[in-house]
Amino acid sequence: MRIVAGRHRGLALEAPTDARIRPTADRVRQALFDVLEHRFGVGAASPLRDARVLDLFCGSGALGLEALSRGAARCIFVDNDATALALAERNVRRARAIDAARFVLRDATRLGPAPEAATLAFLDPPYGAGLAAPALAALRDQGWLADGALVCVETGARDRFEPPPGYDLLDTRRHGRAEIAILRLTARKTAHAPDAPPST
Repeated sequence: MRIVAGRHRGLALEAPTDARIRPTADRVRQALFDVLEHRFGVGAASPLRDARVLDLFCGSGALGLEALSRGAARCIFVDNDATALALAERNVRRARAIDAARFVLRDATRLGPAPEAATLAFLDPPYGAGLAAPALAALRDQGWLADGALVCVETGARDRFEPPPGYDLLDTRRHGRAEIAILRLTARKTAHAPDAPPST
């Protein structure tokens, strides 16, 4: 595994030895970031530039590190597996990007209050586990995403994935066994705020 582009281009990352951790392949990362920079950039501005990034189900941390390499300001790495989170931290230290990183050991479907609202998020849950939609709902409801945030979700090509309410589906791409969906948050709820009463 290597960082594909940016200031850390070519940096070799430590690969997981645990089969439960499945990093996004370099070629899939390249394709995803090409779409982000070339389709979703406004004028010359990349959505990665100065972005506040969330790498959920972070595993090796490769997606968040790729974003930092390409101009993101900072990244929160989240995983519920301490082994995965430690691997992500070692890779961030290898890139000398520790000052731009935060590490959170937490279940992606029960996140609790957000330390910061991300403008760009990556979700790479285990294939076939049905975790993408519940995690997206948690991000939406508990303030982990800024209004209008872009969210990139990797699922297995055979998984049945449908975004929960509050997200617009902007793009989908298939790469071998992986399918990438790019969403935009359009309606963010406050975790404990009651629904507004109907107008009369």
